[in-house]
Amino acid sequence: MKALKVFLAVVLLSAFIFFQAAPVLAKDIKIGYVSLGKAFDEYGKTKEADAALEKKSNEKEKEREKMVNEISKLRDELELLNEKSKKDKQVVIDDKLKKLQEFVNATREELAKERDEMVKDIVREIDKVIQDYGKANGYTVILNDRVLVYGEDALDVTQDIVDILNKSAGKRR
Repeated sequence: MKALKVFLAVVLLSAFIFFQAAPVLAKDIKIGYVSLGKAFDEYGKTKEADAALEKKSNEKEKEREKMVNEISKLRDELELLNEKSKKDKQVVIDDKLKKLQEFVNATREELAKERDEMVKDIVREIDKVIQDYGKANGYTVILNDRVLVYGEDALDVTQDIVDILNKSAGKRR
């Protein structure tokens, strides 16, 4: 008798839970996924930012080369000097080497910081476009493809996101 009461209680509880969850389960679930890496790489703004950083990097490299050539010239001159003059020239060379190293470190840090900021801004833009796209197109969930083990190609909305990003970037120019 006691087992029957427990069984009935479990059945009633299960039925209650099922009927409470039924509206949620009945809701149409629309799922998509995005390759964030592909969206990032194919976004025109990413390419523009990379080109700007590359240009700046090349300019900094020219400055560095100029400093290296100057140090090299000073080292060549060092060989022709007497001992007193060599010591004085070596101090100048050491100072220039120190400045060169500081320049290299500062440049590396500056370019890395700019790249990090650029990436953050672009990822924020991509995230917003994905959220807006999901809401506008009735998606329940849009996943990052990195968490997927398998996804049908029909669920991949990456190209839609890339098209929206590049279209909106074209309007801002």
